[in-house]
Amino acid sequence: METLINALRIIGALILSIIIHEVAHGYMANWLGDPTARLAGRLTMNPVSHIDPLGSVILPGLLYMTGAGILFGWAKPVPYNPYNLRNQRWGEALVAAAGPGVNIIIAFVFAMILRFGVDMGASSAFMTISSYIVYINILLAFFNLIPVPPLDGSKILAGFLPAHLEMRYRRFGARIEQYGLMANFLFIFLFVYLLWAPFQVLIQAFFLLLTGQPF
Repeated sequence: METLINALRIIGALILSIIIHEVAHGYMANWLGDPTARLAGRLTMNPVSHIDPLGSVILPGLLYMTGAGILFGWAKPVPYNPYNLRNQRWGEALVAAAGPGVNIIIAFVFAMILRFGVDMGASSAFMTISSYIVYINILLAFFNLIPVPPLDGSKILAGFLPAHLEMRYRRFGARIEQYGLMANFLFIFLFVYLLWAPFQVLIQAFFLLLTGQPF
């Protein structure tokens, strides 16, 4: 029973963090002049508007319950129209950066709870879930910053490229996105198989830097 409760807490923290990540994209786009997400009703914390049954519930649950050693998931992407953005040079990069940026902010806030929560009388259960929230949000931020389409890092990188390289990079991303979910699963498989170990070291190092304690 305790294992199930712990699993629900962790998966709940993951789902909430993913939703905040997506809503941040929508708010940034709206602030830059594109109301697409707002008009679609996606600037809300209501999970019903964001949850992808496979990526938000089934996959994270299976990964946790099978002890896969990795926790991963996604929500429905918040829609936006880049042509509506006032800043055509940096608009897409700013919208993309909003998601990982808010994850870093969440990680920092809960890292401070881990540093000072005991002195403020926080319970051990709350401290435990806080440590998972920090870890999950660092993972989401760093993973989404990988410059591979359709991850946020690809749009951020595109903003820094010269015009001719940017166009080639975007065409490359469009070809990848044509394969949709199949391409996503292939990338996740290759990432976990080839890069998860060093990536986990990076996450744990940043966790230690923020909290002052190992995960």
